[in-house]
Amino acid sequence: MEGEIATNTDPAGPWTLVVPLKPLARAKSRLASATGAALRPRLALAFARDTVAAALSCRAVLDVVVVTDDTEAGAALAALGAHVVPDEPDRGLNAALAHGERTARAWRPGAAVAALNADLPALRPAELARVLDFSAAFPRAFVTDSAGIGTTFLSAAPGVELRPAFGGPSRARHLDSGAVEITLTDIDSVRQDVDTGDDLRAALALGTGPHTSGHWAAGLFPLGR
Repeated sequence: MEGEIATNTDPAGPWTLVVPLKPLARAKSRLASATGAALRPRLALAFARDTVAAALSCRAVLDVVVVTDDTEAGAALAALGAHVVPDEPDRGLNAALAHGERTARAWRPGAAVAALNADLPALRPAELARVLDFSAAFPRAFVTDSAGIGTTFLSAAPGVELRPAFGGPSRARHLDSGAVEITLTDIDSVRQDVDTGDDLRAALALGTGPHTSGHWAAGLFPLGR
């Protein structure tokens, strides 16, 4: 229905996820040296498609809001069932996340909201569900990335402001803001974002979704094959 957030066809949880995505022409710039400049935007879209598809398959997720100004990516992610909104602030990652949070709560004021990186191509719905279940006990909680420096996930309970501080050493900023660090074991797929060739190798070792693995199977990037 017009004006509503697209949802999982069998919603089983209260969470709305907000996924920000840069225009593909600018996304994943650090990957170019490993995969080539021409493939980089295609991989950025593949990562986002695998991330959103896994999120929408998670039993604890009701809906996904993608914030992007990229028309190609927006159409592809909307086709998966995400609700796509333009990056109206156009002031960087954290402003985009705050905009997505406001959008989600305008439609569903009682929503528990979580920000999720768009570059988690190995994301497993069951691991995301464990993270969301754990997060439900706290006003705000976060998952640090595989490097132990950044953040891949940040949650806010109903009525609690998300206050995203992503980018660079965001783990320290989220800790300083009072968010609880999630130290669950066996959630590697929620932690493994992809910025470099080494990150992509690690994600492939975990097992990426069909959009990313399709590029790999086709031999479109070597990465030491």
